[in-house]
Amino acid sequence: MNVRKTSATWKIYRTRFLIKARQLSQPLLFVDALGREHSGQAGDYLVESSDGARRIAPRLIFEDVYVAMGPADESWPSPMEPAMALSAPKRRVASRTAATA
Repeated sequence: MNVRKTSATWKIYRTRFLIKARQLSQPLLFVDALGREHSGQAGDYLVESSDGARRIAPRLIFEDVYVAMGPADESWPSPMEPAMALSAPKRRVASRTAATA
């Protein structure tokens, strides 16, 4: 295999979105709100995005991409409820004496 040298450097990436998922214990077939058919086998994952969209992810792909962060709680955003507004971060201003110490 001939690999050309590039000037680009390697970068680290992560997925941008948090999801909620559960592993299937039996086959599942469903049609989503857009009319698309989804099917999965035992071992695959039912994945739910924060906007409420659901899809099936094959086990090997899911386990290669996602890392468990812990159990989901009831604070998971619901597409039926408006998202909570976040306040602007407060800026810390160091005093001149603390900055020079």
